[in-house]
Amino acid sequence: MPTLDWIGKKAVVNHHREVPYRLVHCDGELSTGDPDAGNLLVQGDNLEALKALLPYYAGKVKCIYIDPPYNTGNEGWVYNDNVNSPEIKAWLGNVVGKEAEDLSRHDKWLCMMYPRLRLLREFLREDGVIFVSIDDDENHRLRILLDEIFRSKNFVASFVWQKKQSPQNDAISVSDMHDYILAYAKNAAISREDRIGFKANRLERTDTQDSRFKNPDDDERGVWFSSDYTCAKSVNERPNLYYPVLNPNTGEEIWPSKTRVWGYSQEEHARHLSKRLIYWGADGSGRPRLKKFLNDETKGVVPATWLTRDECGDNQEARREVRSLFAGTGQDFDTPKPTRLLKRLFAMACGPDDLLLDSFAGSGTTGHAVLDLNKQDGGNRKFILVEMDEQIAPDITAERLKRVIHGYDKGGDPEKPVEGLGGGFRYCRLGVPLFNEFGDIDGGVSFPDLAGHVFFAECGVPIPAKANGNSPYLGQYRDKAVYLLFSPAEAGFAREASGNVLTPDTLAVLPTPPDDFEGGWIVYGEGCTVGKERLAEAGVTFKQIPYQIDGA
Repeated sequence: MPTLDWIGKKAVVNHHREVPYRLVHCDGELSTGDPDAGNLLVQGDNLEALKALLPYYAGKVKCIYIDPPYNTGNEGWVYNDNVNSPEIKAWLGNVVGKEAEDLSRHDKWLCMMYPRLRLLREFLREDGVIFVSIDDDENHRLRILLDEIFRSKNFVASFVWQKKQSPQNDAISVSDMHDYILAYAKNAAISREDRIGFKANRLERTDTQDSRFKNPDDDERGVWFSSDYTCAKSVNERPNLYYPVLNPNTGEEIWPSKTRVWGYSQEEHARHLSKRLIYWGADGSGRPRLKKFLNDETKGVVPATWLTRDECGDNQEARREVRSLFAGTGQDFDTPKPTRLLKRLFAMACGPDDLLLDSFAGSGTTGHAVLDLNKQDGGNRKFILVEMDEQIAPDITAERLKRVIHGYDKGGDPEKPVEGLGGGFRYCRLGVPLFNEFGDIDGGVSFPDLAGHVFFAECGVPIPAKANGNSPYLGQYRDKAVYLLFSPAEAGFAREASGNVLTPDTLAVLPTPPDDFEGGWIVYGEGCTVGKERLAEAGVTFKQIPYQIDGA
C-alpha cells in the first residue's frame, strides 16, 4: 500500500504511546445541567486529553467528528507536541505560517495529526466511524494518512459539503464552494447484511421526496413512483440480463439495449409480474418500469455524498447561528460548522443511545447537534468534547452548551425566546500525570484513578464500573480477574498495615470472581510476601506497582 513520508514522521509514529496518562478533574462551577447526563467537555491539549480518557472510553465510541485546522496558513495554530526529535523541537511554540513563509508547514500538520488519529481509532467501537472535515489544502495528504491508520479497505466515503451559496468575486482564480468530509470506519461493512462492520443508517424521507409518489392508476396499494427497468451494464458485462420481456397488454416482445441491459434477472422479472409491480405506461403499451410504493420505502433514504446547503446549512448559516446565540456578549467564533450539517452526519452514523466524540470542539457544534437530536427523537446520545484553548473552552464552547441546554433569547431579543434542549455536561480539566518523572505514582492519584488505569493497561478495555476503593476487586475480562492493593497515602511504600501488600492472609480473603470464571487472578500491589509456589497453586499472578504497570 502506498504510504506518505514527511519530516518528523519517524518521531511521531509511536508518540501516542509516549504521552503520559493524566488525571481528569471536574469543575462544578463551569458544569451545567444534569451532571449525570454522561456528557463531558474537557479543557486541555487534545492529545493529552485523549490519552487521559482512553482507559474509560476505549472501544465505546460509535462516532467521531473532528474539524482540525485546515492548515491554510491563516489559522495561526501552534505545534506544541513534546516529541523527542531535534527538528520537531525547533517547531515548538511557533505559529505555523503560510506556504511561502514556512516550508515545513505540511510536515508540522502531519506530525500534529498522526498521533491524534492513532489514539482516536482506539476509541471507536468495532462498528464505529470517524468523520474528518478538511479542504483542498490537506485533503490529499489526509486521505493517505487515514488510509495508513484506518486501512484503505475501511474507507466509507468522501462527502462534499456545499459551504457557500455563491462564488467569491475576490477569488484569485477559482472560487472554492465546498469542503470535504472524509469518513472511515473501524471496520467497514462488506454487505447490508453485515452485523459487525459500520454501515450508514437510512435517512428520514422529506416532504419533497414523498411528493414524487403518485397513483395515476388508482392502485389499491397506494401511491408509488416508477423507476428505470434497465441498468448501466452492457450485454458483454451482463449477458444473463439481455433477454426479451413480453408486454401482457400488447403481446409485444421487448428487448433492452445492448449497451444498457435489464436491471433484473428473468426470475426476478417473473416475480415482479406476479406481484403486479410492472408499469407499462399510461396506455399500457410502453416499455416496463418498476413500481415502488411509499409503504415499501419507509426504511428511509440511502445517504448520498453530496451535502447541499439547503439540507445541511452553509458557512453563513453557521455564523448566524453562533452570533444569535452570543448576541450582546461580544463573543464570536470565526469558523463554526452549521448544526444541521453535524445532525445529518450523526443521523447516518448513530443510534439513539450512542456515544460521540469531538477532540477539536471549537464552538461546540457537536454537543449542540447531539442535544438537538436527543430533543428531536427522545434519544439518549452522549458526547465527549475536547477543546484546548483556555479561553474558548469556558467562554465559547461551555457557554454555548449552557445556553442551548437552558434556553436563550434569539439574537439577544427577549421577545424571541428559544426553548432549552435539556441535558447537561461536566466541565473538566487535565490534572497531573499518573506517574511522575521518576516513574512513581503521583501523590495526587486516588484509588479510582489508578484502578481505571490498571484495569485498562491489563485488559485493554475500560473498567466495568468505577472503583470506589471499598474492594480490591476491579472486575474481570475474558480470562483475567484484576485486583488492586493500593493506599494513596502510602504510595511508594509497601506496608502490610496499609493493605497494599499481598500477604497470605490478604490472599485468603480476596473477593472471588463469579462462579463461572475459569481464568487467572492478576493482583497489583506495592509488595508481596506470598511464595511463588503458593501463588501458582492459587492461579495468581502478582505485579508490583508502579514498575509492572504498562504506561508507567
